[in-house]
Amino acid sequence: MQEGSRRVLKVRNKKWVSQVAAYISTKHITPNQISIASVFFAGCAGAGLVGFSLSHHVWFLLLAAVMIQFRLLCNLFDGLVAIEGGKSTPAGELFNDIPDRLADVIILVSLGYALSEVNYAVVLGWLASVLSVMTAYVRTLGTSLGAPTSFTGPMAKQHRMALVTVACLLAIIEFYVFASSHSLYVALILLVLGTLITVYRRARLIYQFLEHGHV
Repeated sequence: MQEGSRRVLKVRNKKWVSQVAAYISTKHITPNQISIASVFFAGCAGAGLVGFSLSHHVWFLLLAAVMIQFRLLCNLFDGLVAIEGGKSTPAGELFNDIPDRLADVIILVSLGYALSEVNYAVVLGWLASVLSVMTAYVRTLGTSLGAPTSFTGPMAKQHRMALVTVACLLAIIEFYVFASSHSLYVALILLVLGTLITVYRRARLIYQFLEHGHV
């Protein structure tokens, strides 16, 4: 992973984050292994979402929310261990990016399957996942063309995962009070619209740079 390709995250400056990263760096754990672990946690989150659809036990939603956070922690520490821990490898970018795309697809598609009462929710889940991959594709394409790396939103990865996490927690409360899970449906709609806007904004910034030399 290259320093310039990293997403700016304030949490990296937290003392506990540096301490955990330093501890992991002393172990026989590679950044690539951490990146792969993010897919495992995404799978657990997806299982929680689908499990809720099948059983209507809200504990599955709590599982999904917690596993999404573990997925994000993997995304945080793989870069820290690679750069600050001095364990970066020539193939690090592959492991940094491909597992991220898989994790996005697993979680967002599973969100669609979680809404079994909405006939077209699965389509929306797949659409959200395709658009999430497009956000990364447009960013990477722009970088390859010489444009500045853009992590602009409104629905970048951390925003997508925050939205799904909040939706899961709200759905737990909603299910207890109203016996419904509309929070998940609203989140899915916002994901599709927000990610579509994100793809457009990133593509527009790249276009402006290529045509005019600035963004």
